[in-house]
Amino acid sequence: MTRQKIEIKKIDNITARQVTFSKRRRGLFKKAYELSILCDAQVALIVFSATGKLLDYCSSSMQEVIERHNSQLQNQKKPSQQPHLQLEGEKKACTLLSKELEKKTTELRQIKGEELEKLNLEELKRLEKLAQTSLRRVIETKDERILKEINYLKKKADQLQEENHKLKQMSSRNVVEQGQSSESTATGICNSPDLPEDHDISLKLGLPFPN
Repeated sequence: MTRQKIEIKKIDNITARQVTFSKRRRGLFKKAYELSILCDAQVALIVFSATGKLLDYCSSSMQEVIERHNSQLQNQKKPSQQPHLQLEGEKKACTLLSKELEKKTTELRQIKGEELEKLNLEELKRLEKLAQTSLRRVIETKDERILKEINYLKKKADQLQEENHKLKQMSSRNVVEQGQSSESTATGICNSPDLPEDHDISLKLGLPFPN
């Protein structure tokens, strides 16, 4: 014979309701105890009866479990709050950067001689000093670049002069070697035993032969 399923709804009879509450409470606490033992879980139950009576069960310290529960809730709320705080910080940083950019843009225009009508005498003096300092830096940088260019051109000129000198030396050496070769050829021809004594070689050498 199957057990009849009880419909879950409020029990109107007060006596039956109290009996059911007592039985179910004992069963609930027993299940909580078994869960904590079998699964090594930290379990806490808090029940208020219809008359307002407090009934609780805890596998360890109720205060410790409640504190752990509250701490866990706070940790769960932090991720949802973190993006909001981060967005606020980024908005503030963006606002500061925009103001700084606007300020620097205005200063640059004023250095160029624009939008000077709103400046007082002290601000104009400060702007003049800033412009003079900037101009001095520009001139110093320009002079340094010119000096570097001059030194580079001098170094290049020295290299070219040295190369030209080497080419002149090589050319002179080649001329001397060619002259020595011509003299050796002429001497060999004059001293050749195959030539007759009265043979004139002045035309071959291109020079007048002495009598």
